[in-house]
Parts: sequence; C-alpha cells; structure tokens
Amino acid sequence: MKRKTIGMKRMTTSAKSSKPKSHDDYLAAVTEDKRGALQKLRKAIKMAAPKAEECISYQLPAFRLNGKFLVAYGAATNHCAFYPGSTVKALKDDLKSYNTSKGTIRFSAGKPLPSALVRKLVRLRIEEKG
Repeated sequence: MKRKTIGMKRMTTSAKSSKPKSHDDYLAAVTEDKRGALQKLRKAIKMAAPKAEECISYQLPAFRLNGKFLVAYGAATNHCAFYPGSTVKALKDDLKSYNTSKGTIRFSAGKPLPSALVRKLVRLRIEEKG
C-alpha cells in the first residue's frame, strides 16, 4: 500500500540523493547550517580564483581552471568537507586543528574554514596546477 503526501513536497535529505546540476542545486539540498558554511567556502574560493568556473564533479560542487579540476566542496552527514588536493600536505601546520586526510579537510558547520586559509589553499593549488 502506497502512502500519499498531500500538500507537502518531499524534501531531499542529502545533496547526493538527487543529482545536482549546479552549485545552487547542491546547496539547496543541504541543511541550513551546512549551507551557510559551504556558501562562505564558495565565496572564499571565488575570491581566490575569480577565473575558475563552477561545475559539478562526482556529484559535488567543484571549480575548474583552464579546463582542469581545481577544488571541490561538499556536505556529509556529520561534517562539511573541502577538497583542495595535495595542498593539504603542504599546509599541514595551518590545518592541525582540522580532521584531514590526503586531499580532504573536514570541518563542522559551526566552525567553517577561515576565508584567509581557504584563499591560501586555493592560491597554492593554482600554483601547483600552473
């Protein structure tokens, strides 16, 4: 027996449950607290790489520069993440208060990455891609 929902639109619980076509699509599907942290991250990336184009890569909001992957970001159940590639290793001292792994920085929505740190990571990434 199927249940009908009358007068209510079913909301997605995860940004990955429906394939986003844009950064705005992705952000609309995440919780409000994570959306705020990710919007701040998006703005800092744009400031550091104004020529980068927004795209979706592996169902995550990402940025390309000169046709090549630059960085991405996303939301998981218990954290937000920024994917700046190998710059994580290069700036490990700056990132010691964050949960990191090869190419990934995890942070809570309540403690977003500082914009200055994001800009530093993105600029370093651009130099690497040079």
